[in-house]
Amino acid sequence: MKVTSLDELDIDILNILTKDGRASFRQIAKDLNKSPVTVKKHVEELERNIITSYGASINFESLGYDILAFIELTISKGKMLEVEKEIAHLPNIFGVFDVTGTYDAIILARFKTRSELSELVKKINSYEFVVRTNTHLILNIIKEKTIFEDLMEKDFKIPK
Repeated sequence: MKVTSLDELDIDILNILTKDGRASFRQIAKDLNKSPVTVKKHVEELERNIITSYGASINFESLGYDILAFIELTISKGKMLEVEKEIAHLPNIFGVFDVTGTYDAIILARFKTRSELSELVKKINSYEFVVRTNTHLILNIIKEKTIFEDLMEKDFKIPK
């Protein structure tokens, strides 16, 4: 994995964009006391390998998806990638991860009802190479995402 070097302006731009992905070059330039052209050049460079997409942060609970679960999988006969790719296409799936340890993969999924969760687990258990699943219901979310600014402060010792 290639590690890209960031200068202070790159980090400042990323801090702004992680808080407001809709911020314009002009607004970012104003906030950072830089020219919009300079900001645009930096953002274009960041979009080559650091910024992967822009999007809205959605509160899924307010849409009725109150049930959040981790589903651990044991997969047989070296078919891990095939099974994971098939599962990744299911609509309730928010993440599929290869892991070390007792299980081969972990799935993160959201549901509106327990019956939706039950149907998905039964479907996954019916796959030919799935040996077993172990489901964990998430009771409370204490922290769900990293704040970019805090991570950069830790790694680059950049004061807030």
